[in-house]
Amino acid sequence: MLKTLRPALLLFATLSLLTGLAYPLLTTALAQALFPQQANGSLIEKNGQIIGSRLIGQNFSADKYFWGRPSATSPMAYNAGSSGGSNLGPTNKAQLDAVKANLDHLRQAHPTQTATVPVDLVTASASGLDPDISVAAAYYQLDRVARARSMPLARLHQLVDDHIIGETFGLLGEPRVNVLELNLALDAVK
Repeated sequence: MLKTLRPALLLFATLSLLTGLAYPLLTTALAQALFPQQANGSLIEKNGQIIGSRLIGQNFSADKYFWGRPSATSPMAYNAGSSGGSNLGPTNKAQLDAVKANLDHLRQAHPTQTATVPVDLVTASASGLDPDISVAAAYYQLDRVARARSMPLARLHQLVDDHIIGETFGLLGEPRVNVLELNLALDAVK
């Protein structure tokens, strides 16, 4: 019995060291060496203090800021420790009620806006933490932000244009705007 148990235990110990220790240490070291910013969470600092991540959406609700996608995380919105969508289908009553409430809120905040409300402003992403909005969603909010900041619309439009991120690798996804980076740039405008 010891004869058959010994090779199994040796193989278990060897594979545990390789896959449980050596491989994670190697991949962590490579990530830190090759992609330190991304490996550490793509954090954004301001005056020496971490204020967020380029990868995690934040709740902006003041009129003077661009708003991101709604969050479906619980127990609170934009909870990075609880990433996940609502898993509600498009015909689910709770989903329809949430979208209607979001539409009503946006229409109230943008009374002069006649364009169709971009879908990403009324529905949560699959992770519930999407940091980006579509270019159309950013343009939709221009009037409200310009009015709240007493800022020329053309200047604000240019600021959005300056923060458009193209398709990943030139072909994946859609052009988008990172809400946190745009709002930080907005606060930096004198």
